[in-house]
Amino acid sequence: MRTRPFLLIFLSFACLAVLGVASLAVAAAFAWPKLPSLEALTDYKPRIPLRVYTADGTLIGEFGEERRTYIPIKEVPEPLKHAILSAEDDRFFEHSGVDFSGLIRATLLNLMGGSKRQGGSTITMQVARNFYLSREKTISRKLYEILLALKIEHSLSKDQILEVYINQIYLGQRAYGFASAAQTYFGHDLSQLGVADYAMLAGLPKAPSAYNPVANPQRAALRQQYVLRRMRELGYLAEDAYQQATKAQLKLAIGKNALLVTSMPHAEYVAEMARQMAFDQFKEEAYTRGIRVVTTILKADQEAAYGALRRNILAYEQRHSYRGAEDYVDISGEPLQNEDILGEFLDNYPDLDEMKPGIVLEASKKLLKLYIRGGNIIELSGEALRFPAAMLADSAPAQKRLRAGAIVRLIKSAKGWQITQAPEVEGAFVSLDPRNGAVRALVGGFDFNRNKFNHVTQAWRQAGSSFKPFVFSAAIDKGFTPGSVFDDAPLSFSSEETGSKDWSPQNYDGKYEGPMSLRTALAKSKNMVSIRVLQAIGTRYAQDYIASRFGFDGAKIPPYLTMALGAGSVTPWQMASAYSAFANGGYRIQPYLVSEMQDSDGKVLAKMTPVVVGEQAERVLDPRNAFLMDLMMKDVVRRGTAAKALSLGRSDLAGKTGTTNEYVDAWFCGYQPTLVGISWIGFDQPKKLGSGETGGTLALPVWIDYMKVALKGVPEQFMSVPTGLLRVKPSFEKEGDDLIYEEHLPTDAAAEDPGSSEP
Repeated sequence: MRTRPFLLIFLSFACLAVLGVASLAVAAAFAWPKLPSLEALTDYKPRIPLRVYTADGTLIGEFGEERRTYIPIKEVPEPLKHAILSAEDDRFFEHSGVDFSGLIRATLLNLMGGSKRQGGSTITMQVARNFYLSREKTISRKLYEILLALKIEHSLSKDQILEVYINQIYLGQRAYGFASAAQTYFGHDLSQLGVADYAMLAGLPKAPSAYNPVANPQRAALRQQYVLRRMRELGYLAEDAYQQATKAQLKLAIGKNALLVTSMPHAEYVAEMARQMAFDQFKEEAYTRGIRVVTTILKADQEAAYGALRRNILAYEQRHSYRGAEDYVDISGEPLQNEDILGEFLDNYPDLDEMKPGIVLEASKKLLKLYIRGGNIIELSGEALRFPAAMLADSAPAQKRLRAGAIVRLIKSAKGWQITQAPEVEGAFVSLDPRNGAVRALVGGFDFNRNKFNHVTQAWRQAGSSFKPFVFSAAIDKGFTPGSVFDDAPLSFSSEETGSKDWSPQNYDGKYEGPMSLRTALAKSKNMVSIRVLQAIGTRYAQDYIASRFGFDGAKIPPYLTMALGAGSVTPWQMASAYSAFANGGYRIQPYLVSEMQDSDGKVLAKMTPVVVGEQAERVLDPRNAFLMDLMMKDVVRRGTAAKALSLGRSDLAGKTGTTNEYVDAWFCGYQPTLVGISWIGFDQPKKLGSGETGGTLALPVWIDYMKVALKGVPEQFMSVPTGLLRVKPSFEKEGDDLIYEEHLPTDAAAEDPGSSEP
């Protein structure tokens, strides 16, 4: 008698199955002609994001809603195919798009147990759903999914369907397709992963959020172990390989459990500039066509520039007062003993690269106990408390005092962990090849994620004394020479002469040394001599000369005597272009960042053809002028305000420091014949950097740190003496054992034809 209820249940299910088949047949008859075209699959073109690369092939940026890398089926590792089939559809190569036995089994289990865990969808059905259908759970949608799967199987081969699936499926973290997921989760190509990694990836399609190893490592591990068991049961894994895979440790590239860090260099400002160029040309298609933008940036140079700017800005912060806690969290009671809660607090404060957030657990004048991400407790005392000491005092402002719950920033140095702070000051660095304008490194600010304003191209700042070489070049064009003598003595001007207000300029050091040569005046950055030089040649002439020869915006350089001290507005980008004329012997080049754009197949869509010195580049300086200015700026390094650069151990360096009035902007603009580098530091809202924070103190060290890497192995190079110059002994003051070059040509010849080098 007991078998009767089970027989009734079986008969009921059998009737339902018959009705289902009949319904499917009726639906097929009406719906089949209305099914969508399979063109999207037969001519599959995945939405591949825009990617930006360095000149030497390193990825530095990716833009698009879908992070995807296309991989042909023949390049998909076999163990990954086995993992996917084991997890999603072990009868994929046997059924015709719909696994009816599996579908009926899943339906029965769901009806009997009320479970939603049994989906019964094949890989082909998932492809149909992802391309053509919504994810709503209705009978009609399921019927269309079945019909589409049958149609797909009729039109595509099994390998084509699997290829589409492997490249199209969403796997979490904005990653679409297994090739992209491998990079996202592991920082490696698919071919570099192991069986355990493949099993983890293959477990994601079922529920990318639930089995995400970053957000849910425990659930991801359980799913991974299930996939490995299925691979063993289906004969894809031998017992020893299975045992080894179950014990393998995941080495993630992202998230709080990350053990491996991807090596993408910090070039966010470069990537954004490249993105804008691609969008200007291709509009929205730029983000889906798989366009590759190849920049002129070199990976090693970019990393050197990024590190140099950040190190020196953080060093500046250490020289000035600590501003106190970044924020506060409530750690009273239970959180103090609960590492998970402390970790969750820190999730709201992302790392600023090497600057890590920490929570103060205990604070006194002699000891700071802090919790940092990863469950580490560190203690600071002695010298490590010197910088934050003011905010440990009883008199410190309550809203900034370091106490339990304070959020602070830490950085690890050779001396161990130290308190630091997110800088308010900003900076910029750009370098380029003066022979063709190719940009080799560009850092538009301290941290792109905090401030996306690109200070290299967008920050209009006063150049200070770094502008003097352009005034001196104009003077040489007028007939003066490095040996020409001017008086270094106090000056005073009325508002009519300055175009603003009464002006009594001073030398930086407050000292006046009387008559001296232009060569010495530039090396010592004597303001009084620069002003007298500008008086001698005329402000209108200097404005026209500087704008026409060096490419500055004349409207932003008013024709007043303050021009001699760099009172006009310039950008680091402009300064890099202008200094290139001194470095390359007098030619105008145009800086450029993108060398070419390619489609997903490598076909060149756009290519930059730069002007090159000695070929198409326009000569804007007489060769004698360029040579003499190079000679004078080498003196700035050899015996002037940039003498720190001698630490590089080279004789072919030249440049000029720049500090504006009240220490608002700090510059160093310098070069070697193959590389120009421009360094700037200042506040976005101009204010005093601090007494003594000059171009030589702040900006020059950035330049030195960069050039130390960029010029390694580059042989010294020097300009040859152009026709029309004589070497003469100093007529007024002793210049060491050096001789001074003077022009041996009529000055009007150079004015009429700046390209002429004939007497």
